[in-house]
Amino acid sequence: MLGQELKPLTLPAPQTDGGKPLMQALKERHSTREFSSAQLPPQVLSNLLWAAFGINRPDSGKRTAPSAMNWQEIDVYVALPDGLYVYDAKGNKLDPVLAQDVRGATGQQPFVKDAALNLVYIADLAKTGKASGSERDFYTGADVGFIAQNVYLFCASEGLGVVVRGSVDREALGRLMKLRPDQKILLSQTVGYPKK
Repeated sequence: MLGQELKPLTLPAPQTDGGKPLMQALKERHSTREFSSAQLPPQVLSNLLWAAFGINRPDSGKRTAPSAMNWQEIDVYVALPDGLYVYDAKGNKLDPVLAQDVRGATGQQPFVKDAALNLVYIADLAKTGKASGSERDFYTGADVGFIAQNVYLFCASEGLGVVVRGSVDREALGRLMKLRPDQKILLSQTVGYPKK
């Protein structure tokens, strides 16, 4: 059932100071494929989502990652053990979508079901105006890449494990998420504490 058992999760205000210097985060950026099942504290989750695609200029509503023609067409879905949410950057909260653990459906690798969370990046093509199909594909691909890299850099800065993944059964996951025909799954990204 769609979000009926889940309530919105208000996130703590993101902490925008601290972390490792950029050059050190770049040096330590790498993919991880072995995760502990330990959950992220709410503050770390808030900081992660803000780094990914949060609002860094409240006066204009612009984000931490660029967006072609300011479409802001990428929606960040968050698969947690208790359910699936979509990140509301303006409200700094997670809105419920599905009261079910869908982490295992967000990819074809075995580790996705046990990691703290999986991000699923959805392009809302209704926000892309009259762009041609090839323009939409190009720009949505670039936009999701910026967001995924922000997540990589945040995770390197915080000592978290992360890997971006294209191996997703998009058709099955889209049905499970009850996506509209004009919503397109681009990538998934697993985040959590590395297995020790």
